[in-house]
Amino acid sequence: MRRVMAAAGSAAFFVLAPGVVAGLVPWWLTGWQVRQPLPYWAPLRVAGAALVAAGTSVLVHAFVRFVVEGIGTPAPVAPTERLVVGGLYRYVRNPMYLAVVAAIIGQALALGQPALLWYAAAVGAATGAFVRWYEEPTLRRQFGAQYETYRRAVPAWWPRLRPWEPHEIDRP
Repeated sequence: MRRVMAAAGSAAFFVLAPGVVAGLVPWWLTGWQVRQPLPYWAPLRVAGAALVAAGTSVLVHAFVRFVVEGIGTPAPVAPTERLVVGGLYRYVRNPMYLAVVAAIIGQALALGQPALLWYAAAVGAATGAFVRWYEEPTLRRQFGAQYETYRRAVPAWWPRLRPWEPHEIDRP
């Protein structure tokens, strides 16, 4: 039953957080209108579409990890019971935030909308501050030594080349 509630909460949060930040706001800023591309723009449009697809895929994967592994949601009001360290979290501590920014940058490139690059920078700065001043202290309090071991082993923003093996974290 807890996983069912976690799944429902995660689905709602998916729509409210990344759905708004990476979907609704870019649409509001651009109407998702494609600007007349410059002659060299085609490869950037393809790269942008790939970034949107990759960002969306990473987001879905991360949200599923929170339900299955963490038995909770990414929402601060309904946190996980367990520290999520599997899947993409073995490479980087913040795949969701990176995915949201990637999806916004992807839209900027695919649509030829440079304003979205400024928006992506603002979202990146805001999430970086949120992680530093709220999320990390909260995870330290909630998971203690488990989080510290994970934090020392896995970078926050630049993925590792090889996955971290979480055998060092004792699971209850």
